[in-house]
Amino acid sequence: MSLAIRLARGGMKKKPYYRIVVTDSRNARDGKFIEKIGTYNPLLNKENPERVKLDGERAAHWLGVGAQPSDRVARFLDAAGLRTRAARSNPNKGVPGDKAKERADAAVAKQAELDAAAADAAEKAKAAAAEAAATPAPEPVEAPSDVELPVETPSAESAPELADVPAATPDVDTATETDASPAGPAI
Repeated sequence: MSLAIRLARGGMKKKPYYRIVVTDSRNARDGKFIEKIGTYNPLLNKENPERVKLDGERAAHWLGVGAQPSDRVARFLDAAGLRTRAARSNPNKGVPGDKAKERADAAVAKQAELDAAAADAAEKAKAAAAEAAATPAPEPVEAPSDVELPVETPSAESAPELADVPAATPDVDTATETDASPAGPAI
């Protein structure tokens, strides 16, 4: 018979309360157990001594017999100093996936292109400014005052006659417009 030290859930919905029990590993989570060696109330503060109550003497006995603790119970036993728990390390857990790496590489390449284009535009602007500063400004040429420039005025023939355009008439009859209401005609 393989023994396990694990949590058996009690309490109500959304208000968990656990018993720390020694049981056959084939039994149901909340089923038959051999011995209750403590309690765990996750709703209490972590500093509260009532959060985890554990009978250390009985826990040491069952560990000596060969009972295997669950991960959460192993944490409690480690905190009580009854058993050391090796720290779990999964260095690949936080590493992004292949597609995320591709997206990141594409974003870096696009940013490099934008930076190169901005640097090229800044260089061209600097060269244009230097060239403009190197060439002398042309002197403004004044038009002779005795020459008159022709000014165009619209002729009467090119403009349409206002009298020829008919006046806009409303599409709705005014007599029926007053009788119309959103609720329909009044009865």
